[in-house]
Amino acid sequence: MKQKIVLIIAVGMGILAFVLTHVYLKNERDALYADATRVSILVAKEDLPAGTVLSSQNIRTMEVFEAGLSSQVFRADRSRILLGKTLRYSLRANSPIEWVHVGANLDELTGLAPTIRSGMRAISIPVSGESAVSGLVRPNDNVDILGTFSFMDEANPGEMETVTFTVLQDVTILATGQETARAELEISDSRRRGSYNTVTIAVFPEEAELLAFAMNVRGSLMLSLRNPNDISVLEQTPPIDFRTLQRELPRLNEKRQSILRGSETSERLRR
Repeated sequence: MKQKIVLIIAVGMGILAFVLTHVYLKNERDALYADATRVSILVAKEDLPAGTVLSSQNIRTMEVFEAGLSSQVFRADRSRILLGKTLRYSLRANSPIEWVHVGANLDELTGLAPTIRSGMRAISIPVSGESAVSGLVRPNDNVDILGTFSFMDEANPGEMETVTFTVLQDVTILATGQETARAELEISDSRRRGSYNTVTIAVFPEEAELLAFAMNVRGSLMLSLRNPNDISVLEQTPPIDFRTLQRELPRLNEKRQSILRGSETSERLRR
């Protein structure tokens, strides 16, 4: 009987020692990583063979510690660059996706041409600071392009009429000035970004023709920055002139307030 008691006590002491050691090591690990920065990167959702076309169905985000992270991995906010690219090599599930996996080694990628999606074209348009959201538009952002143009007023011969309308929606910025997506990935938060007066965008050939014409008539283009997760496309609205502005402002203000009040109510209910 005494031997059984001793054995039970020994087993209990072993379990207690194991638990205390586990708690101690966990506290030490938590203290060690307390100030470590975690970032979200893109990884394979499942085992992916070479030749797989990447999409939102076969990639996902994963949080990892930034220290020691390769500069070639895709951060979560760069998913638009990755979607549609083809894997050169197979990937295991949860493996980080790097530039080399999609045929664009960061050390070898030169120029803008390799980043242009097949079937599309790159075209540069002039912008000023205010028309590029105070210079806050960066490579890989998505924007709408608004155009303001002056035409002869058909209702009042001899007078000019100014109209504004949305030229293109959900357009990807390839470069701002000389800064491309590659430079954007390499840039550090502490490094100052330069100013620019042109942006290069990815468009289809017929859209490139439209923009080339728009840039050579009397008028100007302006960028409207979009949330990266917003891929909605609005129905084309009629051009805005002074008469339309006067007529539509009350309705638009009422619509805006209704949406904002609805959002605030939903937020209060969630709380």
